[in-house]
Amino acid sequence: MGALTPLPALSPELGIRYLPEETPLPMRPCRLDATNRADGARLRTTPAVAARRLFILGGTAAITAAGAFEMYDVLKVGGVTVLEGMVFGLFLVLLAWIAFSFVSSLAGFFVLLRGRPDVLPIDGDGPLPGITGRTAMLLPTYNEDQHHLMARLRAMYESIGETGQAALFDWFLLSDTTDPDTWIAEELAFLELQRNCGSGHLYYRHRSDNTARKSGNIAEWVRRFGGAYDYMIILDADSLMSGETIVRLAAAMEANPQAALIQTLPIVVNARTLISRLQQFSGRLYGPLIAAGNAWWHASEGNYWGHNAIIRVQAFAQEAGLPELRGRKPFGGHILSHDFVEAALMRRAGWGIFMAPGLGGSFEEVPPSLLDFAARDRRWCQGNLQHLAVLPARGLHWVSRLHLLTGIGSYLTAPLWLLFLLLGILISLQAYFVKPEYFPKGFSLFPTWPAQDPVLAAWVFAATMGLLIVPKLLAYLVLLTKRAERQAFGGGFRVLLAVVAESLLAALIAPSMMIFQSTAVAEILLGRDAGWQVQRRSDGRITRDEVYRKFTVPTLCGVAMAASAYAVSLPLLLWMSPVVIGLVCAIPIGLVTSTAPRMAQLFATPEDNRAPALLQRARELASLARIEAHGALIELGENPALLGRHMQSLEAPPRKSGQIDIDLAIARAKIEQSDDFEEVVSNLSARETLAVLKHRHSLEQVMRMPRAIASAEV
Repeated sequence: MGALTPLPALSPELGIRYLPEETPLPMRPCRLDATNRADGARLRTTPAVAARRLFILGGTAAITAAGAFEMYDVLKVGGVTVLEGMVFGLFLVLLAWIAFSFVSSLAGFFVLLRGRPDVLPIDGDGPLPGITGRTAMLLPTYNEDQHHLMARLRAMYESIGETGQAALFDWFLLSDTTDPDTWIAEELAFLELQRNCGSGHLYYRHRSDNTARKSGNIAEWVRRFGGAYDYMIILDADSLMSGETIVRLAAAMEANPQAALIQTLPIVVNARTLISRLQQFSGRLYGPLIAAGNAWWHASEGNYWGHNAIIRVQAFAQEAGLPELRGRKPFGGHILSHDFVEAALMRRAGWGIFMAPGLGGSFEEVPPSLLDFAARDRRWCQGNLQHLAVLPARGLHWVSRLHLLTGIGSYLTAPLWLLFLLLGILISLQAYFVKPEYFPKGFSLFPTWPAQDPVLAAWVFAATMGLLIVPKLLAYLVLLTKRAERQAFGGGFRVLLAVVAESLLAALIAPSMMIFQSTAVAEILLGRDAGWQVQRRSDGRITRDEVYRKFTVPTLCGVAMAASAYAVSLPLLLWMSPVVIGLVCAIPIGLVTSTAPRMAQLFATPEDNRAPALLQRARELASLARIEAHGALIELGENPALLGRHMQSLEAPPRKSGQIDIDLAIARAKIEQSDDFEEVVSNLSARETLAVLKHRHSLEQVMRMPRAIASAEV
């Protein structure tokens, strides 16, 4: 990362300090083949935690073994064919996956019923503790809507001010924005934020080089400013955290010097469309159960989700520097899903990684349409599959390896389910079109009659589905024991209706997501890189053409499955109807779920019905009038204060010897050939404008160019 250009630290126009004094902290890429550098015995597994893990793994193994026994009874009649053997193997893998989640959820059910505190107890209701350490609030952003971004940032800033301990927190907006108009609009909105809140603890930095994306953004901050802070809280552009929660997290870090990271459970809020409402409801009702179970047996070997977590800066700098993976993209290069790896590396060095699911006051948003979910999944899928190269790393705790495997499996299970269904259809087609061999080769007095047990097969199917549905019912039972929360949801009967409706809608949506995820895995295995796409956070409005185009493949898969099943028998088609209906109706499902129909109100959560003060304030600020920016260069030309601030923030971009910035070279040629400011603005492409905005001399040259008379009327 290039150093800041030698400019004064204060804006002469506004008297605002934009960045604090640099306090460097070394952070070097770690070696995956190296042994532990720290004391691996800092945290040892207690007998109680070992017993919990034995319960989880033993319960998973027992359920899988029972399912395997029953499934073998279904398939063994007449001998197990090659296709049936493949189905049996896939069934074992998928059943183990479901059983593992079920047993963990069952543990969460008893944890919540008994009201036991988290593994790392944090009092969420008592008096606010005092703290002494300094914490940096880091908000990375990439081409986000600056109006809503600043509304969330200001709401959190004001919330921490209400705790009386705001002096210990500095806020950094770390921009990796590449769209020139969005960049300048960001700076303009941030200036307004500083005017409204004061500039003492609010800072903005735009990187000239987006190396390693979000993980590189955080690492660059650590190397420049990390030495001045004890802790950092990583946020996403859609994150919200209350001041009380932030202070309690900092206090927990001070009280537990062995902890390197504490992850909160973010609650989904501000959902508008049907699909986001479904995610919000399911996360709010089922999420605490799952998180409580995971925290119960993860103990100090927890995981990191990349946001809404507090991290000990020293531990992160020493142990979590990410290496660049060998090979070409998509498996090689910078690690996309950095959070799992960073947690595993810090735990390898003996630090504790904890989860605090009961703390509250932590919020996030979700994509507004199925297509946006699929786009995010595509990026996460590539990042998680990269973890195949991290799994062999030396010295990792076995639970950390299990986290990596779980992340990989969350995407590999989709093509496995698809293959399981296809093999089932092939077996049925084979049985229908290929005549059975009643008298096999060799001497036999009696024929071999095919006699599969459809009742037993139905029971195996029902038991498997039960493992998916029962955790939802357990979460509902927990809710019934909490009167205040039940009322905040709108009453027990309404929640029961919502659980039934959510389960049915999720069953219809799942087949399309299976196709999308299977396609993503196939593309990655074929070497296609996902790139770095901007996440849409709007109300989910997508064009019909986009839905028709992208849901065509799931629809055709559904038609093919339906035709194949019907070719065998009507009962087989009825048996596969849950999957077939979801695929054949993929296009209308995609359209309906991206809108906000009246039934979406059924999935209201306590944050909708009784919004906390932080959410109310963020929504109030988001409803205020936007600060509209014209084009990037036009806005700078009309706003001297903004131009001065932008000039001061420019960094010297790193350049290798002999390397030429093609976009800047073309832009400078166009500037030389233009007669006035307006001509330059109209001639430069977005990439060329971005290059000019990063280059002091070229930008000054554009700003000095004569203006057309009409520009005064703009």
